[in-house]
Amino acid sequence: MIYRRFFGLPTWRFRSPFEELSQLRQQMDRLLEDARTPYPHPQAGVYPLINLTEDRNSYFIRAELPGVTAEDLDIQATGKNISITGERKIGSEEEGTKYHRKEREAGRFSRAIALPRDVDTGKIEAKLADGILTLVVAKAEAAKPKQITVQ
Repeated sequence: MIYRRFFGLPTWRFRSPFEELSQLRQQMDRLLEDARTPYPHPQAGVYPLINLTEDRNSYFIRAELPGVTAEDLDIQATGKNISITGERKIGSEEEGTKYHRKEREAGRFSRAIALPRDVDTGKIEAKLADGILTLVVAKAEAAKPKQITVQ
């Protein structure tokens, strides 16, 4: 039994005529998903990593931005989208400096975050402390859950 499966000889089990097409479709789905996400796991460079959470009234966006000052940031909100644009500056080294390791990158970055629902663009708070940018984004009234009482 093992010999037949191992060397590709036919087995005696029933096979659906569409089984191979189903496997091909799954492989194509995985390939297209990888192609759709240009940064599947951003880990280095200037691209800021973020966490997006929510509670009943607000969304919370926390972005890692070490070495970035508030003056270097431009934050804009429209409808369901928040964009964070800025520049990370790292001091230059002396002429002829030899690097043994260079993992910190400097340069411009831009990150667009699509939120699940509309937000109230007039009620957004931004705070930058210890290299973490925290945005508190109020949900629009239409996006907040409504409590319904049963009579």
